[in-house]
Amino acid sequence: MQKYLKSVWANLDGEAWLRFLLAVAGLILAFAAAVFSSAAREAGNRAATAIFAWLALLLSALVGIATVPFLAQRVVASRVREALHYELTREGMAYLGVTLLIGIAALNTGNNLLFIVLAAMLAAIVVSGIASAAMLRGLELEILMPRNAFAGRPVAVRVRVINPRLWLPGFSVKVLSPAEKKKKNTGWEWQKTQFIFPSRKKWLRLPDYTLRRRGPQPRQPKVLTKPVYFPFVPAHNQADVEVALTFPRRGYYTQDSFDLATRFPFSFLTKSKKVQLQRDLLVYPGLLEQDAMLDILPMITGEFVSYLRGRGSELYLIREHTPQDSVRYVDWKATAKTGSLKVREFEREDERRLRVVFDNCAPGTVPTAQFERGVSLAATLACHFADENVELSFAGSAFSGGAQLADFLRYLALVQPTEVPESVLEFLPVSSDYNVIVTARPPRTLPSSLWFSSYVIYMQQIR
Repeated sequence: MQKYLKSVWANLDGEAWLRFLLAVAGLILAFAAAVFSSAAREAGNRAATAIFAWLALLLSALVGIATVPFLAQRVVASRVREALHYELTREGMAYLGVTLLIGIAALNTGNNLLFIVLAAMLAAIVVSGIASAAMLRGLELEILMPRNAFAGRPVAVRVRVINPRLWLPGFSVKVLSPAEKKKKNTGWEWQKTQFIFPSRKKWLRLPDYTLRRRGPQPRQPKVLTKPVYFPFVPAHNQADVEVALTFPRRGYYTQDSFDLATRFPFSFLTKSKKVQLQRDLLVYPGLLEQDAMLDILPMITGEFVSYLRGRGSELYLIREHTPQDSVRYVDWKATAKTGSLKVREFEREDERRLRVVFDNCAPGTVPTAQFERGVSLAATLACHFADENVELSFAGSAFSGGAQLADFLRYLALVQPTEVPESVLEFLPVSSDYNVIVTARPPRTLPSSLWFSSYVIYMQQIR
């Protein structure tokens, strides 16, 4: 209550004081006019009685119109409404039903004992509302969470309720996300389109507008997906609970408010208090299990090792061909001289270097499930090779990050199918890195410069 009065006092400025003093003066004059009206009535002067009575009413009305709405805005009525947010529970509805029956019986019979029981039951409802409001008064909330997580994997979040009160503890306090209100359909809206003529050859393109029904706004995913219960919060202390939250989809999660609720003491009413607290979380794509990578990872590793063996420019030796050797390293002159298949092996020039490339596609090119699978596959490969002592680099459509794994995972967490004019493969910088490419482009569109230094994974073939 003290904090509330301080906030009200801080909101009052010079204009508010002036309005207040004018209201007091107007009420004093209205009271004086009412006294004169009474005195004129005792004296039998009807005209003076009517004049003073109307003057008192007029002054009171002017004070109410000019001062009360202004001061109500200064007090911030929204805070009062939030502080008095009650919700009737099932137990409370049953209790009110019994109370109603006892009230009807008391009125029909006139039994004093029933009236006493009815008064006690109504008093219990009032006590429940006052006690629940007292439980939430002054409580503070803190939520400690990591900056990022992986979809489908639990992440530890610590929820802390702080009780700064000196003597009164908190009982049966619950932290949860505010309930979303149902939004009505907002009607129609004009949307930008293009006028194309003819539709197939597209010779003419002009900006156009079309009238469409406005669909419902997508719901913002919440950070706190399940309520957290605190049975007891000691006075002048805090209570912590660590919960494991799992986010089903990648993307950006944000939440700007939470609810502190209690049903103490009788569970008739649920009293809730809104706490303004901004929390954000970036969820990376879900990582695929090892079983799902058994048909891809060995092939990538084999091609990568084969590429490393012959990547240098200085000839190391000519030896017999083995089944693991690539055909492009066959030395045909030595094979013709000896009559057996020979291959050239070059010196290794530098450390293992690999580049993970995610080639985005247009909407509708692949089903949504396969696109999400491709994003998860790119994230899994990046995390796997980051643990294998491989010098990694990354590339992607509209990717402007560096060589850090976190930058690439952040890009994959937010990437969506979009209309891209050309493939990122066309502008891929030339390097000696071995490329692992995740794309939805047809195989024939792959540039020839990447044929012998890339392993390509097509989203259409991902299972």
